[in-house]
Amino acid sequence: MSISSKSIQVAIADDHTLLRKALAKLIGSFDDYTIIFEADNGKEVKKKINEHLVPDLVLLDVNMPEMDGFETAGWLNKNYPRIKVLALSMFNDERTIIRMLRQGARGYIMKHIEPEELKKALDSVVKRNFYLSEEISGKIISGLHRDADREEEPPSMTQREKDFLRLCCSEITYKDIAAKMFVSPRTVDEYRNSLFEKLKVKSRVGLVMYAMRNGMAEV
Repeated sequence: MSISSKSIQVAIADDHTLLRKALAKLIGSFDDYTIIFEADNGKEVKKKINEHLVPDLVLLDVNMPEMDGFETAGWLNKNYPRIKVLALSMFNDERTIIRMLRQGARGYIMKHIEPEELKKALDSVVKRNFYLSEEISGKIISGLHRDADREEEPPSMTQREKDFLRLCCSEITYKDIAAKMFVSPRTVDEYRNSLFEKLKVKSRVGLVMYAMRNGMAEV
């Protein structure tokens, strides 16, 4: 089944030319996806987007010269928050993963993954706004628990907000969450916005990270 009737426009930023072109060819072969540009680094991403080549999703390498993935993700999150960022890296240390997610990335994948997982990650970021594999989830939990003793007193949440937060950690969409909770999509939006403010996060990934850190859900 198609994600939508509109092709998802993807940009790839990676300074390794052979890998970047291989990824572009692979993603271009997926149904519903079109590559609109490639870039060697974040500066080229900015240049292309400022020239009105605005993708729906950027597959973004973490380590690039001149302007790396951290800075690029932060710039995109600030200036083009509707562009979804999927981080790509050879490194799976928890500090790098968490830092990228806090800069606005909706997910984080390794360069050694199989094509099937890449497709799954792209679909998940497009449809559900986040993607976390078991490997990456484990790294996040490890890193976040290191800071557990420095956490502030947890904010007060209603039972319905807690239920919503747990469901956010599943693979279902916000629309499906509304159906499962027997409420309207507007009410789900209210739960989400309330938790964004209470938990001081800006995305579904932030909600998932909070739930994982506090033992409220497993991904």
